Amino acid sequence: MKGHHKGRWAQAKMVAVTLLLLGLAACASPFRAEVTRFQSQLPPPAGQTFAVVASNPSLAGGIEFNQYASLVAQQLAAQGYTPIQDSKQAELLVLFDYGVDNGRERVRSTGFGPGPLFTPWYGYGPYHYWGPYRRGLWSYGWYDPWMGGPEIEAYVVYTSFVDLKIDRRADGFRLFEGRAEAVSRSNNLSYLVPNLIEAMFTGFPGNSGETVRISIAPEDKKQR
Repeated sequence: MKGHHKGRWAQAKMVAVTLLLLGLAACASPFRAEVTRFQSQLPPPAGQTFAVVASNPSLAGGIEFNQYASLVAQQLAAQGYTPIQDSKQAELLVLFDYGVDNGRERVRSTGFGPGPLFTPWYGYGPYHYWGPYRRGLWSYGWYDPWMGGPEIEAYVVYTSFVDLKIDRRADGFRLFEGRAEAVSRSNNLSYLVPNLIEAMFTGFPGNSGETVRISIAPEDKKQR
């Protein structure tokens, strides 16, 4: 029996290491977004003044909004426009919005386990199959290392977005519309929004009416 227990713990250790490596791989994956942009008579950057304002009134004046708005301003300044605080004096009004949904659950099978294993519930035996999906301690988003059979993974994905519109303040004429969206397992806006903003301004202003897929390098590679 001692040998059996050693085998069980070795199996558990191997599974734990595998999950850790998968987690690290996920962290190193690039951020991917789909960006759609439209433009009409957007002037070439020549120092025109602009102010970033909230298109969603509930965000206006918030500390979080101001932090993300400053990132938008930095990107536009890098393009050659000039940021100012007074929206009543700006030549261009930049209407900015962002958010993330409540998520939706997905379930997938990732293959089969290693075969007959000892379990405290069944002893040694062939594959034990619980059905295509079952909520429980071992089957919800997790594969029981003591049981063979299909590995079932349940997880939640979230859709996040950034909306950007640029109007000519003098007459309200719409010059630019853009939307960046991403589907990910994170609903952390402090991670999502800066990446979506970077995606929005990659190749800015882009070709009108074109949807492009943008990949942003992982944070660890950006800093190298």
